[in-house]
Amino acid sequence: MRLSPHMAVMQNAAQKAARRLLRDFTEVEQLQVSIKGPGDFVSQADMRAETTIREELARARPGYAFLMEETGASGGDNWTWRWIVDPLDGTTNFLHGIPHWAISIGLQRRLPDGSVELAAGIVYNPAANEMFWAEKGTGAFLNERRLRVSGRRNMHEALFATGIPFAKVPSSQRLPFARVLGALMPQVAGIRRFGAAALDLAWVAAGRYDGYWEFGIKPWDCAAGLLIVREAGGYATDPDGKELQDLDDNVNVVAGNPQLHGPLRAIVHEALNRP
Repeated sequence: MRLSPHMAVMQNAAQKAARRLLRDFTEVEQLQVSIKGPGDFVSQADMRAETTIREELARARPGYAFLMEETGASGGDNWTWRWIVDPLDGTTNFLHGIPHWAISIGLQRRLPDGSVELAAGIVYNPAANEMFWAEKGTGAFLNERRLRVSGRRNMHEALFATGIPFAKVPSSQRLPFARVLGALMPQVAGIRRFGAAALDLAWVAAGRYDGYWEFGIKPWDCAAGLLIVREAGGYATDPDGKELQDLDDNVNVVAGNPQLHGPLRAIVHEALNRP
């Protein structure tokens, strides 16, 4: 397929970073790892990938701002275009030799009225050579195949994904998560926790999951995936039903197909707001 200039830049940057990540993945036991916090690791591979992506994107679009997982925000506050990058989503999987991790690149645009929208996004899983991508108004794709969310309507047939709280997650998020889990488990076909939020959202877009929820994730975890879900015909909002565009520091996400997003969102909303 012929890609737009933005999409060609994004996919090329991800594929260049992926080549080194795949080499590192085959020698994961040799990686030198520093600990950012309990259960949250950053490797030399992670940092190298971010540097590669930043260099490629900056070379192609020198005036764009950045929000990156490891090095934070740069480029000023009055940006018109901004890249949001996670160079290695699923770092813990990567470091344990589990081939479920991804590169996520989102692109935000500030409109003349000052509002912000998600304009483009990719989620690339190098281990499976799966490139999920979308641009606003043009649909979502997996490699060259058009994506659509699932058509399931019944909760008892549904498969949902989530991120289970771990050591560094604040205790305030654990009880709401437990409430959602307790409400959903008796109603659904299954709940999965695979450890990469960007891929969870991409898999909702591909119809592999019927929905996904998670509390307190970062913009770089979800920017690309939110757009991909929407362009595949699904919904991606916060628990109040507000569409997520101008992402803040900690994001509560509910995504799903049109039939099941509402029931899932209602359960998540109730769990967060129960006294």
